[in-house]
Amino acid sequence: MLSVGEKFPNFELTATVDLDPKKAFETITEASYPGKWKVYFFWPMDFTFVCPTEIAAFGAINKQFAERGAQVLGGSTDSQFVHLAWREHHPQLKNLPFPMLADVKHDLAEQLGILDLKAGVCLRATFIVDPEGVIRFVSVNDLPVGRNPEEVLRVLDALQTGELCPCNWQKGEETLHV
Repeated sequence: MLSVGEKFPNFELTATVDLDPKKAFETITEASYPGKWKVYFFWPMDFTFVCPTEIAAFGAINKQFAERGAQVLGGSTDSQFVHLAWREHHPQLKNLPFPMLADVKHDLAEQLGILDLKAGVCLRATFIVDPEGVIRFVSVNDLPVGRNPEEVLRVLDALQTGELCPCNWQKGEETLHV
């Protein structure tokens, strides 16, 4: 699995970005959103139970990520058409403010090392990538356990200070000075 300090891999994927069939899909690469921090989070598969709770939670605080100059990008190994159908049929996913990446060939998941080989789906992995494309944070949960988007936001805040941040540090608190 790729880790902190390594470059996020090159990719080109189709993403579901809208419910309108005429503008539902967009090609996204690692170079999309230049100058921004990127928060990539992956889930096992669409039309499941834990996954929509996480996706909706990231959507609920997307504005806070955007205020910090960060672009949230979610993804799985499902197709863009499955993403679109799920968004159309799940009330909490209809108005998602971020792209849903379709890694149907499993290429990005394999490059990142987050493909669960037994299940053939992504693990619940989260990557914070700085504007230069360097991975600054990685977290991976087992398939049945959801993650905490508020913690991802807290870590982004800490990384953006460029300072030493103690345990449970929150934005606006003092950093450590040595």
